[in-house]
Amino acid sequence: MGNQATCMSAEDVKEVGRSGSARKGRSQRKMRAEEEALHRQALAMAIQQHSQRFDGSMSRRILGANGKQNLPGVSSSRRRDLSESFAHLKLAPEIFDSLETKKIVLIHGEGFGAWCWFKSIALLEEAGFLPIALDLAGSGTNGTDANSITSLSEYAKPLTDYLCSLPENEKVILVGHSCGGACIAYALELYPKKISKAVFLSATMLSNGQRPFDVFAEELASADLFSPESKLLMYGNGKDVPPTGLKLQKHHIKGLYFNQSTAKDIALAGVSMRPIPLGPIMERLSLTQENYGSVRRFFIQTLDDRVLSPDIQEKMVRENTPEKVYKIKGSDHCPFFSKPQSLHKLLVEITQLP
Repeated sequence: MGNQATCMSAEDVKEVGRSGSARKGRSQRKMRAEEEALHRQALAMAIQQHSQRFDGSMSRRILGANGKQNLPGVSSSRRRDLSESFAHLKLAPEIFDSLETKKIVLIHGEGFGAWCWFKSIALLEEAGFLPIALDLAGSGTNGTDANSITSLSEYAKPLTDYLCSLPENEKVILVGHSCGGACIAYALELYPKKISKAVFLSATMLSNGQRPFDVFAEELASADLFSPESKLLMYGNGKDVPPTGLKLQKHHIKGLYFNQSTAKDIALAGVSMRPIPLGPIMERLSLTQENYGSVRRFFIQTLDDRVLSPDIQEKMVRENTPEKVYKIKGSDHCPFFSKPQSLHKLLVEITQLP
């Protein structure tokens, strides 16, 4: 009698299964709808900025004056639902309180801007962190002409200005993507005591005396992007002197950077990416063990990367060994687009390392 009361018929089991599938379907549709809303708002903002450049940092437009994400038309509840659907990690209060810093400064790579971090910002903010995305010179909403940027110090000035303004007892975690790795390396040399950890995300993790271009040269030589005949090169000072910038075309961007990213992310990048200043990536870095070498470094490899192949990333790790290496499977050069959940989990894990 008791067994009959607790057992379910085959039809009952099917009904429960159908009910569970329906709930799962609704959850997935909700997740897609929320991500779609965030994409639409980010793309609308990028199109607006493409037609009229604004002064100031994109971080102020994304995060707002109160430090909260500020994409127009996306409510806090929508962001919360989106982050929950991304399965973000919520740290226990005692762990969160023990962190050395909750500030994570996100530094984009060549051609990108603070806009590219919009998924990571949403996830980190909902997890309780304080993400800050900066536009480097000539990038995003920064009005500097790429042709006028001749040095790494000029290019990285928004980052070094930010670090200089930090109180003496305050530290941040730096995350640099692609050529942004050279910028955070430069910052480590200048302000090692203000940086808790440095994360190189498929980035130029250089040795002393090395140029960012040296890392990319082997991989991109076959693409003829830097050949004298390349139509992508910009000559801001005239054809009789070295080129000043590089303007990638959409088919190069899609094939090199976004081979695993969605069409929506590629569309966002297509209206947001700006010319790449060549001066900073041709400059040799001066790095010392006392400064650069004193900060904890971590490297995140992207295993389906066509800009920096896994082999080149392995070579950088061997020649300039970080404290720990992480890997993201199925990610192109831009995991903040193609694998935002995996990237988020790794960033949260790195913040907790004692």
